Amino acid sequence: MRRGTYNPTSDAVWLGAFVPRTATSILDVGIGTGGAGLCAIANNPTATLTGLDTSEQMLTACAENAQLNQISPTLIHADITTWRTSQTFDVVITNPPYFRGTPAKHNAHHNADLGLWTRKCIARVRPRGYFCTIVSADRMADVIAEINHHCGDITILPLMGTHDTAERVLIRARKSARGGACLYRPLPMNYDPVLRDGLTIDTVLSKLGWI
Repeated sequence: MRRGTYNPTSDAVWLGAFVPRTATSILDVGIGTGGAGLCAIANNPTATLTGLDTSEQMLTACAENAQLNQISPTLIHADITTWRTSQTFDVVITNPPYFRGTPAKHNAHHNADLGLWTRKCIARVRPRGYFCTIVSADRMADVIAEINHHCGDITILPLMGTHDTAERVLIRARKSARGGACLYRPLPMNYDPVLRDGLTIDTVLSKLGWI
């Protein structure tokens, strides 16, 4: 990927690795420069990718990065909270605007109503499809509270940094399912099998004997 105004972090790689291998259509809400969506397609090369973002600058950068990776996503300039469409997807992923405070120059990751954001994302998931997200640990309650109204089979994977508490939390849930939640023991945020070797999270959990 080309370096630019906003460069994806490890959050994007983790989120892309969380997408089930059964996905045939993926919507990345707040696709930015494409990090999570392109990682998801790398693990699901036959799937289609649609990206939504409010920034034309981000979408232009995303298109360039997609071309570098020989991927042709459908990119839409819209806000998920006001986007009007009847289209649904096998998987909707999002690295939502979870930070609070003064927006950075790229206007990403600040001051969103995560309950509303989550609800609008889930509305774009087909029945029995998946919603996948990564958020800071201090905002996960906002997301989980909304997920509980619409989804089941919830998978929660904390990611640990240098502190004794989780810094990020990966959450995956299945729309219209009725199963309960599964909370895994944490993995380190700098975990090489995902970030360097490109393994999916389901593969990692299987190799660890956790599933």
